[in-house]
Amino acid sequence: MNPFVEFADFQMDVLKEVGNIGAGHAATALSTLLDKPIDMLVPKVRMLPFEEICESVGGAETVVLAIFLRVEGDAPGNMFFIIHLESAKNMLRDLIGLNVQDDETYSELELSALNEIGNILAGSYLSSLADFTQLNMQPTVPSLAIDMAGAILSYGLLQFGQMGDQALLIDTKFLEGENEVQGHFFLIPDPESFEKIFSALGVGAP
Repeated sequence: MNPFVEFADFQMDVLKEVGNIGAGHAATALSTLLDKPIDMLVPKVRMLPFEEICESVGGAETVVLAIFLRVEGDAPGNMFFIIHLESAKNMLRDLIGLNVQDDETYSELELSALNEIGNILAGSYLSSLADFTQLNMQPTVPSLAIDMAGAILSYGLLQFGQMGDQALLIDTKFLEGENEVQGHFFLIPDPESFEKIFSALGVGAP
């Protein structure tokens, strides 16, 4: 039986607070990097089975841009920041101010900028979770891929070996003025990491 189906509201509130604080850290870092105010909202935080990750971003065959990395330390796992191609272009154009082509090609500069944003996000959410749990959690150097969502997750499995069967989804909205960009952030703890994280959060696995 899925142990996280019966999550109590207060347990999800703790995870939402992790997401909100991480978003705050990321917004501050992005504002400093881009030298203009960037707000970030966390409209939704939920647990979902690993097999539903693709569905949550439009299906296994949906082409997306993903930044992914391995989490090392006391509670190892994997992280993915997945954004639709149109949203990635909007982010580059509206938030960063780059002149981008309206197609599915990306320059080295554009890919580097997206990778840096993914790096900032991963670091911000991980530091928030580490602060809450007092666990040591360090990100590896991120990788970037543009492919079908199913292929990216399969590649992640090949790269990182076993993945946990549960993911924490944090939907993230970037706001700069009237411009809004949405991305999907996934933390997939290794199976043995879940108990450590929830025990450290003081909420316990249901």
